[in-house]
Amino acid sequence: MSLLDDPLAQELLADAEVSAAQVADCRRYLESFVKRYLPCFYRVEQHELARVVLHGKLSNLERKTSEPIAYRAGRQRKPVQHFVGAGCWDDESVMVELRQHVAEELADPDAVLVLDPSAFPKSGSDSCGVDRLWCGRLGKVDNCQIGVFLGYVSDAGQALVDRRLYLSKEWAEDPARRKKTHVPESVQFQESWRIGLDLIDRTGPDLPFAWVAGDDEFGRCSTFRAELRRRRLHYVLDVPCNTLIRDLVEIPIDGRRQPWRRVDAWIQAQPQSRWRKLHLGAGSKGPKVVRALEAWVQTKDEDGRVGRRERLVVIRTVDAEPQCWYTLSNAPTDISLAKVVAVHGRRHGAEELFRAGKSEVGLAHYEVRSWVGWHHHMTLSLLALWFLQLDRNRLGGENPGHDGFTDAGSLRPFALAEPTERRPDRRGSQHRATSKRRGAHLSLAC
Repeated sequence: MSLLDDPLAQELLADAEVSAAQVADCRRYLESFVKRYLPCFYRVEQHELARVVLHGKLSNLERKTSEPIAYRAGRQRKPVQHFVGAGCWDDESVMVELRQHVAEELADPDAVLVLDPSAFPKSGSDSCGVDRLWCGRLGKVDNCQIGVFLGYVSDAGQALVDRRLYLSKEWAEDPARRKKTHVPESVQFQESWRIGLDLIDRTGPDLPFAWVAGDDEFGRCSTFRAELRRRRLHYVLDVPCNTLIRDLVEIPIDGRRQPWRRVDAWIQAQPQSRWRKLHLGAGSKGPKVVRALEAWVQTKDEDGRVGRRERLVVIRTVDAEPQCWYTLSNAPTDISLAKVVAVHGRRHGAEELFRAGKSEVGLAHYEVRSWVGWHHHMTLSLLALWFLQLDRNRLGGENPGHDGFTDAGSLRPFALAEPTERRPDRRGSQHRATSKRRGAHLSLAC
């Protein structure tokens, strides 16, 4: 029997069918979405260019830079390139509107703000901020740009709500390069954690939240953690495995405090009875079952001084090859270990957004070189990504699927159909008029 003859396969194929009414509904939904943001663009011609770029980012173009997007829409490339690279419109007004939209759809007083840096490898060195920096994607130090992003993750969904390009100290203090890439005078060197604080301060008034989470780029900095405490914000932040800690509960040796130890070495000395098995539930974006251990500890700050009392939470998956995270939190004792672990799990929602952004809306597809161009591109990409998140939530709510409610992350987005006229992009590839929804390849006219 053919695989396609299987009853479940037939059911999935039937579920993947898209009617003309659904296609028309998709078009109306996208147009309604775009109209909300058009007042953020100053001129009428910018309204149309914003539509062109968003449609291109939501299409199934192989590469979503300005040139193939322009050709797809049957337009000259230069106006589209100028709109993205140097257009006179205000990114921040678009981002404020996006955050207001996110608040309407996803607002949750228990939400998590997730800080996450992302690297974009670059072959040349002329683009704003390109330097020899650590690139996680390549697993080495190489030419790349670093963007610091802020995600908003709640029970209702997730979105990337802010972004800032990182400039190394050497780069930020080079007048020639600043002038060439039009870096505003107000922009000075900031460590990534200071950029993160600025993003939190800017977003805080727009979105309700209870927690801040982030990787060890932020957690390793004791000053960053102190600034969050000063703002009376709860955090769950990863720290490196070589972080020095002192357990405040361990029995003293000869009347003296326990010695300072690396956190990974301290873990090896803990009995199995201290680990608790936790089930994170169906809504978790990361591992569903983990083991966790907690202790009250002190760390040392960058100057070697003993820091404040903090809550160490170590999280380990139960896989054959377990993954382990070491985290520090200021969550008080009345907040359960399970809650702290669940907050940490929300970070995986931001990771999903980056995967979707880079694979579906061309987050890493750009050829701009200026400060303005980078932020224009990222703003439009985050806007397209937000539309996909909304559409997934909408489709998930309408169609629960075979196994009940469908998690928004499991749905494939609509891809906008290509126009009748096809033109090759610079790599010579043809743009195919296909799209995917739940893994089915469909031709849509939205």
